[in-house]
Amino acid sequence: MFDSKEYRVRMENEATHFDAEMKKVRTGRAHPDMLGALKVEVYGQYVPLNQAANVVAADATMLVVTPFDPNNIAKISAAIRADSTLGLNPADDGRVIRVPIPPLTEERRKEIVKSASSEVEKAKVVFRNVREDARKEIKGAELPEDVRKKAEKEMDDMTKEFSERIDKAFEAKSAEIMKL
Repeated sequence: MFDSKEYRVRMENEATHFDAEMKKVRTGRAHPDMLGALKVEVYGQYVPLNQAANVVAADATMLVVTPFDPNNIAKISAAIRADSTLGLNPADDGRVIRVPIPPLTEERRKEIVKSASSEVEKAKVVFRNVREDARKEIKGAELPEDVRKKAEKEMDDMTKEFSERIDKAFEAKSAEIMKL
């Protein structure tokens, strides 16, 4: 008998990963997850920013980064400045780093939506690959024809369900990005 639970879990994991990636996409409002992917060199090794500092949104246009060790403030500030995808210019006062979030231009908003759409396509490719793996298992199993057809339809429906979920999340994120 064919069990689709394993494939549902794989698709769910990809959907969760997609949601996490969408949280990192800049929308014009300050959000601590904007700096979530940033790696900072502290004590001779690279670590995620959240392991070297506390990041909070002071308001809609300002992030405040408080390093756990004030000696790392220059390295953290340099790492934020060096990430060209963010386009941010942090300023530090010796204790905290203030990162003003400049308003996005219409052109930049469109670029962000376009780059976010590539994440949609990556997720859909994963869904199709999972479906293909399931089809291989179905074909390899000794199943009656009606059970095989039902299992294939179940996988097609599951792929469609997750693809629509990703599309809805992307539409919402696009609207958020394009909103002034």
